[in-house]
Amino acid sequence: MGVALSDSEEPPCWLRDSLVAANTLPHIVPTLAPCASVVCSFGRATRRELAVKCTWRNRIQAYNGNMSTRLRLNSMLLPLLALGALVMQLVDPSKVWQAMLAAFGGAWLFSWLWARSLRDHMRLTREVRFTWVQVGDKLEEQFTLTNDGLAPATWVEVVDHSTLPDYSAARAIGIGNNETNVWRTKGVCTQRGVYTLGGTTLRSSDPLGIFNVEVHQPESTTLMVLPPVVPLSQVDITPGGWLGDGRPRPNSPEKTVNALTAHEYQYGEPVRLIHWPTTARRGSLYTRVMDGSPANDWWIVLDADANAQAGHGWESTLELGVILATSLVDRGLRARHSVGLLASGNQTVWVKPKQNDENHRLQIMRALAMLKTGELSLSDLLERAGPTLGQRTSVIIITPSVNSEWLTALTPLMWRGISPTVLLMDPASFGSPNHADALAEILAQMGIPRFILDRSLLLRPEARPGWRGQWEWRIMPTGKAVSARPPGDMAWRKLG
Repeated sequence: MGVALSDSEEPPCWLRDSLVAANTLPHIVPTLAPCASVVCSFGRATRRELAVKCTWRNRIQAYNGNMSTRLRLNSMLLPLLALGALVMQLVDPSKVWQAMLAAFGGAWLFSWLWARSLRDHMRLTREVRFTWVQVGDKLEEQFTLTNDGLAPATWVEVVDHSTLPDYSAARAIGIGNNETNVWRTKGVCTQRGVYTLGGTTLRSSDPLGIFNVEVHQPESTTLMVLPPVVPLSQVDITPGGWLGDGRPRPNSPEKTVNALTAHEYQYGEPVRLIHWPTTARRGSLYTRVMDGSPANDWWIVLDADANAQAGHGWESTLELGVILATSLVDRGLRARHSVGLLASGNQTVWVKPKQNDENHRLQIMRALAMLKTGELSLSDLLERAGPTLGQRTSVIIITPSVNSEWLTALTPLMWRGISPTVLLMDPASFGSPNHADALAEILAQMGIPRFILDRSLLLRPEARPGWRGQWEWRIMPTGKAVSARPPGDMAWRKLG
């Protein structure tokens, strides 16, 4: 569910009916730490703990916590043949019936003991690197299959129940008695979202195929795939508030045209800031202290109305909007703005602005990773959320909508001192017949800063960074390749 709330703030009354509290979301933060192991362990200690009910009819079911095993008879033909030979031996004793009874019964007993050994002595350990990644990152898992019993497994099918798109760790492998097999699987995280790695099911059989063994281990871990962050140097955010609200910051990258005072020139200050009248009056160099941009919050408003979207899958306005929102969140927090998020997804996202805090950043990123389209229009979203946006804030609207109706809801916000910046995603670049040019003209007439962004942004390398799990190499003048950057934390973490 694409829902997020501030941990310390009650949602406004208009949101309470459509929001799911943040504590009902999947608990992703704890899963970023190293997790417990996924081990299918069926040794002697396990057998003593299990209450195993064995019948000749079909199955043995055993539980140890969440772990379960099953021993299933494939066909009733062999027991019926053995039973028939026994009946015939009782009715008409003969060495033929004795031989058949010994053969069928012996095969049945042999297969049962073999399958039981596999059930009791096979175990699987599953480990993963990087449980917190971005789109394009490489995922790597390591599997360790151990059989410490006397019976080998001629074949073992490893069934993976992970939900990560375009990734499967399924495998068929054999293992001898008292043997350990280790292998690794790799995949690329292609879609943002919150997914599950695990559980795992092991399937095997005795050599005669009379009994099937199934070991199910449901333990898993949560993998959060975050949207990528791309540089948006062409986008300038209009500061909210009035002149004089900001603190004097001589080295601020965002200066207004208003000078507060002057001080003696210091080495390294730009010559263009020298205040010549004061310099002439006092006989030494003086520079102007510029008013910093007004201290204001950033509200990022993402239009996820399904009726306004264009494109499909990765190449859609929704994915472009999520990337833009993610990039602006990162940019705002780095610039020490208090950044909030408002989105009209399948569940309304409302995160109160807060300055750079790792939990706050993760909360917004998690909401964006899980965001899906909804039915709430941008006009309704602005109208309902308007009272919660405060005054003298910067509102950054990201929308593919070419309908100008939402401007009616935006106008009252501007009267309150809210400074909007509009990022128009051109639906025409995604195959839609609608163009953003007409709406951009209206915004220009209203004096609202606007930027038109198209599908080409998704094709930039920054949209799929993918550095985790991949080595970066540098070629030395001698021709030797050396590691320039390792692929992140390479420690293995057991699933749990």
